[in-house]
Amino acid sequence: MTTEAERRYLARFQRVLDHVDANLDAVLDVDTLAAVATFSPFHFHRQFAELTGVTIHRYVQLARLKRASYALAFRDAPVTEVALASGYGGSEAFARAFRARLGQTPSEFRRSPDWEPWAAAIAPLDRARRLPMTIAFTDADVRILDFPETRVAMLTHRGDPAAIGDTVRRFIAWRHANGLPPARSRTFNLLHDDPATAPPEQFRLTICAGTDRAPGPNEHGVVEGRIPAGRCAVVRLTGSSDDLKPAVHFLYADWLPRSGEELRDFPVFAERVRFFPDVPENEAITDIYLPLR
Repeated sequence: MTTEAERRYLARFQRVLDHVDANLDAVLDVDTLAAVATFSPFHFHRQFAELTGVTIHRYVQLARLKRASYALAFRDAPVTEVALASGYGGSEAFARAFRARLGQTPSEFRRSPDWEPWAAAIAPLDRARRLPMTIAFTDADVRILDFPETRVAMLTHRGDPAAIGDTVRRFIAWRHANGLPPARSRTFNLLHDDPATAPPEQFRLTICAGTDRAPGPNEHGVVEGRIPAGRCAVVRLTGSSDDLKPAVHFLYADWLPRSGEELRDFPVFAERVRFFPDVPENEAITDIYLPLR
């Protein structure tokens, strides 16, 4: 059981993580971040490393690398612009650092990302975010609403979760070609399987964009679908959406047994309300829906 003193202590580190996410273009040295946490700069770097498993310098580098790789893979920003936003004076220094971490230049990664070394490089960042803080939901966080039938265009990823990025890129290309950016079309994921338990070759996740137009024949494999109308229990996750398991686990294992509700025959699904890297990662919003009878 976490004590109140421990919660206050960890909250100071959470302020640091949030500040990094919101200020990746700014100076993020030890003195600045120690002041955010209201810790002594003489000890802060050691406290951070002992708690998260990475130094504060590496954490900032990895956070910038993650945003840069998302901008390259999923957005159209020029490489020079991405380099400057990542704290480099120009594209050459950025390319050297990027290649040293990922084994590809930024241009190579934009053309054809190699997701396996990317995931290995980013893993310390994700572990650092999980170690000090655990996301806790309560029954008060759950809303029950009537979800309206929603027509969607959909693309299902089948296979290793590590390769989802390639499916996302295909879906983004289809959205661009059809004038359906997230600002004009809601974005959903149907969470058929748990990546932690499903065999990689059997894993499925479906990406959806709300639209009343049936997708015609296309090279991307996007087809027509629908999310049926019905009651749903909903929780909102604010922050990184890389790991939805805490929210899904809470709905299934904690809230549902206490609620007296029964489940409907449709998978749990998520709506990506606000996206990283379009907003800082700590400001991303994802709603998770559990279909009820």
